[in-house]
Amino acid sequence: MPEAMIEQSQLQKSMLFELASVRAELILREDAAPSWEECLALAVARQRRHFDAKIPPSLSTLDMAVAERASANLVSMLHELERHDRNSSIEIAPRIPGLGWIAPGNGDFALGVHLIEVKHTNRNFVSGDFRQVLMYWLLKYAVSVEMNETVWSELILLNPRRNCWLKLNFDFLLKTASANLNRVELSELLRSVVGQDADRR
Repeated sequence: MPEAMIEQSQLQKSMLFELASVRAELILREDAAPSWEECLALAVARQRRHFDAKIPPSLSTLDMAVAERASANLVSMLHELERHDRNSSIEIAPRIPGLGWIAPGNGDFALGVHLIEVKHTNRNFVSGDFRQVLMYWLLKYAVSVEMNETVWSELILLNPRRNCWLKLNFDFLLKTASANLNRVELSELLRSVVGQDADRR
């Protein structure tokens, strides 16, 4: 996607790409042509949860063109992943448990054994991106052990803005990021931290 086109938009970048993500999700839910009014309302609601969002009075033709292009890229990338995993379908907003420590939340997407997170950015993936998904995985794993549920084994980071993606095995990522601790040791460490935090309350 041309950066010059993105820079010409007067919207906050976070709002612009939230708009694109919302539109992509609605299309994936089989709304072939979601209205921009609906997309904007959902994007604003999400941004208000995390940021001091500036609410645009309206969307310009350029805003819609950028968001449309980014959403089309995202949908295309997700469908391509589905074609390589014919036994699974895209799950939107997979649940991330909180273990009573933080509020439960949602990831972006999942596909079978893959957790998929979307980063609309003009840079490469950075350490903060990996920390985020590792925490998601640990929270999910801790619950999966108790509930005898499956847990994701692969991570996919998608960047529709740059049309690139990265796939990693979670066990490899865990060992790389944690001085060779395995998933069980990390889960026990997380539960210890959660327990200590609960005791202090």
